[in-house]
Amino acid sequence: MDVVKTAKEVANTVEEKVEKGLEVAKETFANVASHLPFANLAKKGSDGFAIEVDLPGVNKEDIQLQLEDNILTVKAVRKMKHEVKKEDYYLCESSFGIISRSFILPEGIDKEKINAKYEDGRLYISLEKEESRKAKSIAVN
Repeated sequence: MDVVKTAKEVANTVEEKVEKGLEVAKETFANVASHLPFANLAKKGSDGFAIEVDLPGVNKEDIQLQLEDNILTVKAVRKMKHEVKKEDYYLCESSFGIISRSFILPEGIDKEKINAKYEDGRLYISLEKEESRKAKSIAVN
């Protein structure tokens, strides 16, 4: 029994398994990423924040917003179906799935004043700071 030869074979087998595992992980992350909608986050002056979430192909009725602790979660169901019926062929492409995105809200957001509006495939979320945390101008006498 050649110990060096056996060690090299084991090392090669381990290396192959790791490479295959990395490929599977890469495919998995790509699949997960395809179900994460794009989002823009912006600060609105000193009094609040705005979040815009792209949800093309989603109906307003299929969108849910949930606030738990300081985590705002946007969930939606995308149901798209594209059919082409011709004399000599039929094509049907469909996409169905749940998409979700969560945001950790900064401290001091007034949870009663979170507003959401859906328009043209984009969800607009407006977040305001609590009154006690808003910037105040102080007059100099």
